[in-house]
Amino acid sequence: MPQLLPLFLKLTGRRVLLVGGGAVAAGKLRQLLAADAHVHVVAPVIDEEIRRSGASFEERPFIAPDLDGAWLVVAAGPPEVNRQVAAAAETRHIFVNAVDDPVNATAYLGGVVRRDDVTFAISTSGDAPALTALLREGLDAVLPPDLGAWVGESRRQRAIWKRDRVPIDARRHLLLEALNGLYDGTPDESAGEGSPSVSGRSRQGHVSLVGAGPGDPGLLTRRAVARLRSADLVLYDALVDRRVLKLARRAQRFFVGKRPGRHAMTQPAINTLMIRAARRGKRVVRLKGGDPFGFGRGGEEAMALRAAGVELDVVPGITSAIAAPTLAGIPVTHRGVSGAFLVVGGHDESAFASAIRGVEPGRTTIVVLMGMGRRAALAQQLLDIGWGGGTPAAIIADASKSEQTVWRGTLEELASGQIDLQTDGPATIVIGHVAALATRARGDRATPKAAATGGRGM
Repeated sequence: MPQLLPLFLKLTGRRVLLVGGGAVAAGKLRQLLAADAHVHVVAPVIDEEIRRSGASFEERPFIAPDLDGAWLVVAAGPPEVNRQVAAAAETRHIFVNAVDDPVNATAYLGGVVRRDDVTFAISTSGDAPALTALLREGLDAVLPPDLGAWVGESRRQRAIWKRDRVPIDARRHLLLEALNGLYDGTPDESAGEGSPSVSGRSRQGHVSLVGAGPGDPGLLTRRAVARLRSADLVLYDALVDRRVLKLARRAQRFFVGKRPGRHAMTQPAINTLMIRAARRGKRVVRLKGGDPFGFGRGGEEAMALRAAGVELDVVPGITSAIAAPTLAGIPVTHRGVSGAFLVVGGHDESAFASAIRGVEPGRTTIVVLMGMGRRAALAQQLLDIGWGGGTPAAIIADASKSEQTVWRGTLEELASGQIDLQTDGPATIVIGHVAALATRARGDRATPKAAATGGRGM
Protein backbone atom coordinates (compact mmCIF):
# COMPACT_ATOMS: atom_id res chain seq x y z
CA MET A 1 0.00 0.00 0.00
CA PRO A 2 1.39 3.47 -0.83
CA GLN A 3 2.43 5.65 2.07
CA LEU A 4 -0.19 8.02 3.45
CA LEU A 5 0.36 11.78 3.49
CA PRO A 6 -0.31 13.04 7.06
CA LEU A 7 -2.40 16.21 7.06
CA PHE A 8 -4.12 18.37 9.67
CA LEU A 9 -7.28 19.92 8.23
CA LYS A 10 -8.66 23.32 9.19
CA LEU A 11 -12.42 22.65 9.05
CA THR A 12 -13.67 25.79 10.83
CA GLY A 13 -16.95 26.83 9.17
CA ARG A 14 -16.58 24.29 6.36
CA ARG A 15 -19.36 21.86 5.47
CA VAL A 16 -18.76 18.21 6.40
CA LEU A 17 -21.27 15.48 5.60
CA LEU A 18 -21.71 12.69 8.14
CA VAL A 19 -23.55 9.63 6.80
CA GLY A 20 -24.77 7.50 9.69
CA GLY A 21 -26.82 8.06 12.81
CA GLY A 22 -25.66 5.49 15.38
CA ALA A 23 -23.23 5.52 18.29
CA VAL A 24 -20.16 5.34 16.02
CA ALA A 25 -21.40 8.32 14.03
CA ALA A 26 -22.01 10.21 17.27
CA GLY A 27 -18.37 9.68 18.26
CA LYS A 28 -17.16 11.05 14.92
CA LEU A 29 -19.55 13.97 15.25
CA ARG A 30 -17.95 15.01 18.52
CA GLN A 31 -14.53 15.17 16.82
CA LEU A 32 -15.89 17.19 13.90
CA LEU A 33 -17.71 19.67 16.12
CA ALA A 34 -14.54 20.11 18.20
CA ALA A 35 -12.87 21.23 14.94
CA ASP A 36 -15.68 23.83 14.46
CA ALA A 37 -16.87 22.13 11.28
CA HIS A 38 -20.38 22.79 9.95
CA VAL A 39 -21.70 19.22 10.09
CA HIS A 40 -24.78 17.90 8.34
CA VAL A 41 -25.96 14.37 9.27
CA VAL A 42 -27.91 12.05 6.99
CA ALA A 43 -29.24 8.62 8.09
CA PRO A 44 -32.53 6.70 8.12
CA VAL A 45 -32.43 6.56 11.94
CA ILE A 46 -30.60 9.14 14.06
CA ASP A 47 -29.62 8.72 17.74
CA GLU A 48 -30.83 11.16 20.36
CA GLU A 49 -27.26 12.36 21.08
CA ILE A 50 -26.87 13.52 17.48
CA ARG A 51 -30.27 15.24 17.61
CA ARG A 52 -29.18 17.20 20.69
CA SER A 53 -25.73 18.10 19.31
CA GLY A 54 -26.79 21.20 17.38
CA ALA A 55 -25.70 19.73 14.05
CA SER A 56 -28.23 19.83 11.21
CA PHE A 57 -29.67 16.45 10.21
CA GLU A 58 -32.09 14.70 7.89
CA GLU A 59 -33.63 11.35 8.78
CA ARG A 60 -33.53 9.61 5.39
CA PRO A 61 -31.18 7.47 3.26
CA PHE A 62 -28.11 9.00 1.64
CA ILE A 63 -28.34 10.40 -1.90
CA ALA A 64 -25.41 11.63 -4.02
CA PRO A 65 -26.49 15.35 -4.04
CA ASP A 66 -25.94 15.37 -0.24
CA LEU A 67 -22.26 15.77 -1.10
CA ASP A 68 -22.73 19.08 -2.90
CA GLY A 69 -20.69 21.77 -1.17
CA ALA A 70 -18.98 19.35 1.23
CA TRP A 71 -15.22 19.54 1.92
CA LEU A 72 -15.12 16.13 3.60
CA VAL A 73 -17.50 13.22 4.11
CA VAL A 74 -17.48 10.73 6.99
CA ALA A 75 -19.24 7.47 6.17
CA ALA A 76 -20.31 5.65 9.35
CA GLY A 77 -22.96 3.39 7.88
CA PRO A 78 -23.11 -0.25 6.73
CA PRO A 79 -20.52 -1.29 4.08
CA GLU A 80 -23.06 -1.12 1.23
CA VAL A 81 -23.94 2.48 2.16
CA ASN A 82 -20.26 3.39 2.54
CA ARG A 83 -19.64 2.04 -0.97
CA GLN A 84 -22.35 4.33 -2.36
CA VAL A 85 -20.87 7.30 -0.52
CA ALA A 86 -17.34 6.49 -1.72
CA ALA A 87 -18.45 6.15 -5.36
CA ALA A 88 -20.34 9.44 -5.30
CA ALA A 89 -17.48 11.24 -3.53
CA GLU A 90 -14.90 9.96 -6.02
CA THR A 91 -16.66 11.66 -8.93
CA ARG A 92 -16.77 14.93 -6.95
CA HIS A 93 -13.11 14.76 -5.79
CA ILE A 94 -14.11 14.69 -2.10
CA PHE A 95 -12.12 12.70 0.46
CA VAL A 96 -14.03 10.01 2.39
CA ASN A 97 -13.38 8.72 5.87
CA ALA A 98 -15.19 5.37 6.02
CA VAL A 99 -15.30 4.28 9.65
CA ASP A 100 -13.79 0.80 10.18
CA ASP A 101 -14.08 0.29 6.42
CA PRO A 102 -10.64 1.05 4.87
CA VAL A 103 -11.59 -0.35 1.44
CA ASN A 104 -14.07 2.49 0.95
CA ALA A 105 -11.90 5.20 2.52
CA THR A 106 -9.54 7.78 1.02
CA ALA A 107 -8.90 9.54 4.35
CA TYR A 108 -8.27 8.08 7.79
CA LEU A 109 -8.96 9.65 11.17
CA GLY A 110 -6.15 8.35 13.38
CA GLY A 111 -5.80 8.10 17.12
CA VAL A 112 -5.38 11.63 18.48
CA VAL A 113 -3.54 12.94 21.53
CA ARG A 114 -3.94 16.64 22.35
CA ARG A 115 -1.89 18.63 24.84
CA ASP A 116 -2.71 22.31 24.79
CA ASP A 117 -1.77 23.49 21.29
CA VAL A 118 0.07 20.28 20.35
CA THR A 119 -1.72 17.54 18.43
CA PHE A 120 -0.36 14.05 17.75
CA ALA A 121 -2.14 11.76 15.31
CA ILE A 122 -1.48 8.03 14.75
CA SER A 123 -2.67 5.96 11.82
CA THR A 124 -2.41 2.30 10.86
CA SER A 125 -4.03 3.01 7.45
CA GLY A 126 -7.36 1.93 8.85
CA ASP A 127 -6.27 -1.71 9.12
CA ALA A 128 -5.60 -1.97 12.86
CA PRO A 129 -7.76 0.48 14.87
CA ALA A 130 -7.16 -1.41 18.14
CA LEU A 131 -3.40 -1.00 17.70
CA THR A 132 -3.91 2.69 16.94
CA ALA A 133 -5.74 3.05 20.26
CA LEU A 134 -2.94 1.27 22.16
CA LEU A 135 -0.28 3.47 20.56
CA ARG A 136 -2.30 6.56 21.39
CA GLU A 137 -2.54 5.53 25.04
CA GLY A 138 1.18 4.78 25.15
CA LEU A 139 2.09 8.12 23.62
CA ASP A 140 -0.20 9.95 26.01
CA ALA A 141 1.52 8.25 28.95
CA VAL A 142 5.06 9.32 28.01
CA LEU A 143 4.41 12.90 26.90
CA PRO A 144 5.62 15.53 29.39
CA PRO A 145 2.78 17.04 31.41
CA ASP A 146 4.09 20.58 30.85
CA LEU A 147 4.06 20.46 27.05
CA GLY A 148 1.97 23.62 27.02
CA ALA A 149 4.91 25.49 28.58
CA TRP A 150 7.11 24.18 25.77
CA VAL A 151 4.72 25.59 23.19
CA GLY A 152 4.57 28.95 24.94
CA GLU A 153 8.35 29.18 25.18
CA SER A 154 8.76 28.10 21.54
CA ARG A 155 6.30 30.77 20.44
CA ARG A 156 8.18 33.40 22.47
CA GLN A 157 11.56 32.34 21.12
CA ARG A 158 10.28 32.40 17.54
CA ALA A 159 9.29 36.03 17.92
CA ILE A 160 12.80 36.81 19.20
CA TRP A 161 14.45 34.94 16.30
CA LYS A 162 12.34 36.77 13.73
CA ARG A 163 13.14 40.09 15.36
CA ASP A 164 16.87 39.34 15.45
CA ARG A 165 16.90 37.58 12.04
CA VAL A 166 18.40 34.41 13.47
CA PRO A 167 19.08 31.90 10.62
CA ILE A 168 16.79 28.86 10.45
CA ASP A 169 19.63 26.36 10.87
CA ALA A 170 20.76 28.06 14.10
CA ARG A 171 17.38 27.92 15.84
CA ARG A 172 17.14 24.28 16.83
CA HIS A 173 19.87 24.21 19.45
CA LEU A 174 18.78 27.66 20.70
CA LEU A 175 15.29 26.25 21.31
CA LEU A 176 16.74 23.21 23.08
CA GLU A 177 18.68 25.47 25.44
CA ALA A 178 15.62 27.65 26.04
CA LEU A 179 13.42 24.64 26.88
CA ASN A 180 15.99 23.35 29.35
CA GLY A 181 16.07 26.82 30.87
CA LEU A 182 12.45 26.28 31.92
CA TYR A 183 13.60 23.74 34.49
CA ASP A 184 16.89 24.87 35.95
CA GLY A 185 15.57 28.05 37.55
CA THR A 186 18.04 30.21 35.58
CA PRO A 187 16.21 33.15 34.05
CA ASP A 188 16.64 33.62 30.29
CA GLU A 189 18.24 37.00 29.60
CA SER A 190 15.68 37.60 26.86
CA ALA A 191 12.72 36.52 29.00
CA GLY A 192 10.12 39.03 29.89
CA GLU A 193 7.89 39.24 32.93
CA GLY A 194 5.59 36.28 33.20
CA SER A 195 7.73 33.91 31.15
CA PRO A 196 7.07 30.24 31.93
CA SER A 197 9.28 28.40 34.37
CA VAL A 198 9.21 24.99 35.98
CA SER A 199 11.60 25.01 38.88
CA GLY A 200 12.01 23.55 42.30
CA ARG A 201 13.49 20.17 41.32
CA SER A 202 16.53 19.59 43.50
CA ARG A 203 17.12 15.84 43.07
CA GLN A 204 20.62 15.25 41.71
CA GLY A 205 20.62 13.64 38.30
CA HIS A 206 23.18 11.50 36.55
CA VAL A 207 24.94 11.40 33.17
CA SER A 208 26.08 8.22 31.42
CA LEU A 209 28.55 8.47 28.55
CA VAL A 210 27.49 5.44 26.53
CA GLY A 211 29.14 3.79 23.54
CA ALA A 212 26.64 2.67 20.90
CA GLY A 213 29.09 0.41 19.06
CA PRO A 214 29.35 0.25 15.28
CA GLY A 215 25.60 0.28 14.63
CA ASP A 216 23.89 -3.08 15.12
CA PRO A 217 21.89 -2.95 18.39
CA GLY A 218 22.86 -6.58 18.99
CA LEU A 219 26.42 -5.41 19.65
CA LEU A 220 25.44 -3.12 22.54
CA THR A 221 26.58 -4.07 26.01
CA ARG A 222 23.93 -5.07 28.53
CA ARG A 223 24.78 -2.02 30.62
CA ALA A 224 24.29 0.27 27.60
CA VAL A 225 20.82 -1.21 27.03
CA ALA A 226 19.94 -0.71 30.70
CA ARG A 227 21.05 2.93 30.64
CA LEU A 228 18.98 3.63 27.52
CA ARG A 229 15.86 2.01 28.92
CA SER A 230 16.01 4.06 32.12
CA ALA A 231 17.00 7.38 30.51
CA ASP A 232 14.95 10.56 30.75
CA LEU A 233 17.00 12.35 28.08
CA VAL A 234 19.21 10.99 25.30
CA LEU A 235 21.63 13.21 23.39
CA TYR A 236 22.85 11.26 20.40
CA ASP A 237 25.45 11.69 17.67
CA ALA A 238 25.22 11.44 13.89
CA LEU A 239 26.54 7.89 13.62
CA VAL A 240 24.10 6.32 16.09
CA ASP A 241 21.77 3.81 14.43
CA ARG A 242 18.05 4.58 14.73
CA ARG A 243 17.41 1.06 15.97
CA VAL A 244 19.53 1.81 19.04
CA LEU A 245 17.46 4.91 19.83
CA LYS A 246 14.28 2.82 19.97
CA LEU A 247 15.58 1.24 23.17
CA ALA A 248 15.13 4.58 24.95
CA ARG A 249 11.34 4.28 24.94
CA ARG A 250 10.56 6.74 27.72
CA ALA A 251 13.24 9.34 27.00
CA GLN A 252 13.26 12.62 25.15
CA ARG A 253 15.76 12.22 22.33
CA PHE A 254 17.72 15.08 20.75
CA PHE A 255 20.23 14.98 17.92
CA VAL A 256 23.41 16.90 18.80
CA GLY A 257 25.76 15.31 16.27
CA LYS A 258 28.58 16.81 14.29
CA ARG A 259 29.34 16.02 10.67
CA PRO A 260 31.92 17.78 8.47
CA GLY A 261 30.70 21.36 8.08
CA ARG A 262 27.40 20.64 9.87
CA HIS A 263 27.22 20.95 13.66
CA ALA A 264 23.79 20.56 15.23
CA MET A 265 25.17 21.99 18.48
CA THR A 266 28.55 23.22 19.69
CA GLN A 267 30.49 21.19 22.23
CA PRO A 268 30.15 23.84 24.99
CA ALA A 269 26.39 23.89 24.36
CA ILE A 270 26.22 20.08 24.67
CA ASN A 271 28.15 20.24 27.95
CA THR A 272 25.81 22.91 29.29
CA LEU A 273 22.76 20.93 28.26
CA MET A 274 23.95 17.78 30.06
CA ILE A 275 24.81 19.72 33.22
CA ARG A 276 21.47 21.53 33.30
CA ALA A 277 19.47 18.36 32.76
CA ALA A 278 21.39 16.48 35.47
CA ARG A 279 20.87 19.33 37.93
CA ARG A 280 17.15 19.02 37.24
CA GLY A 281 17.32 15.42 38.40
CA LYS A 282 17.28 13.86 34.94
CA ARG A 283 18.98 10.60 33.98
CA VAL A 284 20.92 11.64 30.90
CA VAL A 285 22.53 9.37 28.32
CA ARG A 286 25.16 10.91 26.06
CA LEU A 287 25.11 8.36 23.25
CA LYS A 288 28.07 8.08 20.90
CA GLY A 289 28.93 5.79 18.03
CA GLY A 290 31.65 3.25 18.83
CA ASP A 291 33.30 3.93 22.18
CA PRO A 292 32.77 7.28 23.96
CA PHE A 293 36.51 7.73 24.55
CA GLY A 294 37.57 6.82 21.01
CA PHE A 295 37.62 10.03 18.93
CA GLY A 296 34.30 10.97 20.51
CA ARG A 297 35.21 13.86 22.83
CA GLY A 298 34.05 11.73 25.72
CA GLY A 299 37.06 12.76 27.75
CA GLU A 300 36.24 16.44 27.31
CA GLU A 301 32.65 15.87 28.36
CA ALA A 302 33.68 13.82 31.40
CA MET A 303 35.99 16.63 32.52
CA ALA A 304 33.24 19.24 32.11
CA LEU A 305 30.75 17.12 34.08
CA ARG A 306 33.23 16.48 36.90
CA ALA A 307 34.10 20.18 37.07
CA ALA A 308 30.39 20.93 37.46
CA GLY A 309 30.01 18.34 40.22
CA VAL A 310 27.69 16.13 38.15
CA GLU A 311 27.66 12.40 38.87
CA LEU A 312 28.61 10.35 35.82
CA ASP A 313 29.66 6.94 34.62
CA VAL A 314 31.15 5.67 31.36
CA VAL A 315 29.74 2.66 29.51
CA PRO A 316 32.31 1.42 26.97
CA GLY A 317 31.22 0.49 23.47
CA ILE A 318 32.70 -1.71 20.77
CA THR A 319 34.91 0.55 18.70
CA SER A 320 34.58 0.33 14.94
CA ALA A 321 38.40 0.32 14.78
CA ILE A 322 38.21 -3.38 15.67
CA ALA A 323 34.56 -4.24 14.93
CA ALA A 324 34.57 -3.10 11.29
CA PRO A 325 37.64 -5.14 10.25
CA THR A 326 36.37 -8.13 12.24
CA LEU A 327 32.96 -7.99 10.56
CA ALA A 328 34.75 -7.93 7.20
CA GLY A 329 36.78 -11.00 8.21
CA ILE A 330 40.01 -9.04 8.70
CA PRO A 331 42.12 -9.73 11.82
CA VAL A 332 43.91 -6.54 12.87
CA THR A 333 46.74 -8.67 14.25
CA HIS A 334 47.92 -12.06 13.01
CA ARG A 335 50.84 -14.19 14.13
CA GLY A 336 53.75 -13.81 11.74
CA VAL A 337 52.06 -11.01 9.79
CA SER A 338 51.28 -8.12 12.13
CA GLY A 339 51.92 -7.96 15.85
CA ALA A 340 50.41 -4.52 16.44
CA PHE A 341 47.81 -2.15 15.09
CA LEU A 342 47.65 1.64 15.15
CA VAL A 343 44.30 3.45 15.22
CA VAL A 344 44.54 6.91 13.67
CA GLY A 345 42.00 9.64 13.01
CA GLY A 346 41.95 10.67 9.36
CA HIS A 347 40.29 14.06 9.68
CA ASP A 348 43.62 15.88 10.25
CA GLU A 349 46.40 15.11 7.76
CA SER A 350 49.15 16.66 9.91
CA ALA A 351 48.10 14.60 12.95
CA PHE A 352 48.04 11.51 10.75
CA ALA A 353 51.57 12.25 9.50
CA SER A 354 52.81 12.62 13.05
CA ALA A 355 51.16 9.35 14.15
CA ILE A 356 52.63 7.18 11.38
CA ARG A 357 56.12 8.65 11.62
CA GLY A 358 58.44 6.00 13.03
CA VAL A 359 56.10 3.08 12.24
CA GLU A 360 58.02 0.47 10.27
CA PRO A 361 56.32 0.07 6.87
CA GLY A 362 54.32 -3.12 6.51
CA ARG A 363 54.89 -4.47 10.04
CA THR A 364 51.94 -2.74 11.73
CA THR A 365 48.28 -2.64 10.73
CA ILE A 366 47.00 0.91 10.21
CA VAL A 367 43.31 1.44 11.01
CA VAL A 368 41.96 4.84 9.95
CA LEU A 369 38.69 6.27 11.30
CA MET A 370 37.00 9.34 9.83
CA GLY A 371 39.31 9.26 6.85
CA MET A 372 37.10 8.63 3.81
CA GLY A 373 37.21 12.20 2.58
CA ARG A 374 41.03 12.28 2.73
CA ARG A 375 41.78 8.64 1.93
CA ALA A 376 43.90 9.36 -1.17
CA ALA A 377 46.08 11.93 0.62
CA LEU A 378 46.51 9.67 3.65
CA ALA A 379 47.51 6.72 1.46
CA GLN A 380 50.00 8.90 -0.37
CA GLN A 381 51.62 9.84 2.94
CA LEU A 382 52.25 6.15 3.63
CA LEU A 383 53.73 5.67 0.16
CA ASP A 384 55.98 8.69 0.72
CA ILE A 385 57.54 7.17 3.86
CA GLY A 386 58.28 3.83 2.25
CA TRP A 387 55.14 1.70 2.37
CA GLY A 388 54.86 -0.52 -0.71
CA GLY A 389 52.23 0.29 -3.30
CA GLY A 390 51.12 -3.33 -3.30
CA THR A 391 50.34 -3.36 0.43
CA PRO A 392 46.81 -4.77 0.83
CA ALA A 393 44.12 -2.30 1.85
CA ALA A 394 40.40 -2.42 2.57
CA ILE A 395 37.52 -0.07 3.27
CA ILE A 396 34.55 -1.23 5.31
CA ALA A 397 31.52 1.05 4.98
CA ASP A 398 28.43 0.85 7.23
CA ALA A 399 29.94 -1.96 9.30
CA SER A 400 27.42 -4.26 11.05
CA LYS A 401 24.47 -2.89 9.07
CA SER A 402 22.54 -4.64 6.32
CA GLU A 403 24.12 -2.30 3.77
CA GLN A 404 27.69 -3.12 4.86
CA THR A 405 30.06 -2.87 1.87
CA VAL A 406 33.72 -3.84 1.61
CA TRP A 407 36.21 -2.60 -0.97
CA ARG A 408 39.49 -4.49 -1.29
CA GLY A 409 42.58 -3.47 -3.18
CA THR A 410 46.07 -2.04 -2.64
CA LEU A 411 47.59 1.03 -1.06
CA GLU A 412 48.48 2.31 -4.53
CA GLU A 413 44.85 2.01 -5.66
CA LEU A 414 43.73 3.75 -2.48
CA ALA A 415 46.11 6.64 -3.21
CA SER A 416 44.78 6.99 -6.76
CA GLY A 417 41.47 8.29 -5.48
CA GLN A 418 39.61 6.33 -8.16
CA ILE A 419 37.62 4.09 -5.80
CA ASP A 420 33.90 3.98 -6.49
CA LEU A 421 32.51 3.50 -3.01
CA GLN A 422 29.58 5.83 -2.36
CA THR A 423 28.38 5.98 1.22
CA ASP A 424 27.08 8.59 3.63
CA GLY A 425 27.66 6.27 6.57
CA PRO A 426 30.80 5.65 8.62
CA ALA A 427 33.73 3.93 6.94
CA THR A 428 36.88 2.32 8.35
CA ILE A 429 40.10 1.99 6.34
CA VAL A 430 42.49 -0.90 7.01
CA ILE A 431 46.02 -0.88 5.57
CA GLY A 432 48.40 -3.79 6.05
CA HIS A 433 49.04 -7.37 5.04
CA VAL A 434 46.25 -8.61 7.31
CA ALA A 435 43.76 -7.21 4.75
CA ALA A 436 44.77 -10.07 2.45
CA LEU A 437 43.93 -12.69 5.09
CA ALA A 438 40.21 -11.99 5.15
CA THR A 439 37.68 -14.79 5.35
CA ARG A 440 34.20 -14.57 3.89
CA ALA A 441 31.81 -12.66 6.18
CA ARG A 442 28.05 -12.11 6.03
CA GLY A 443 27.01 -8.94 4.25
CA ASP A 444 30.28 -8.37 2.39
CA ARG A 445 30.21 -7.57 -1.27
CA ALA A 446 32.77 -6.16 -3.69
CA THR A 447 32.15 -2.82 -5.36
CA PRO A 448 32.17 -2.70 -9.17
CA LYS A 449 35.19 -0.39 -9.16
CA ALA A 450 37.16 -2.76 -6.94
CA ALA A 451 36.55 -5.60 -9.37
CA ALA A 452 37.54 -3.43 -12.31
CA THR A 453 40.81 -2.30 -10.73
CA GLY A 454 41.86 -5.72 -9.55
CA GLY A 455 40.66 -5.35 -5.94
CA ARG A 456 39.48 -8.62 -4.45
CA GLY A 457 35.85 -8.87 -3.33
CA MET A 458 34.44 -11.31 -0.84
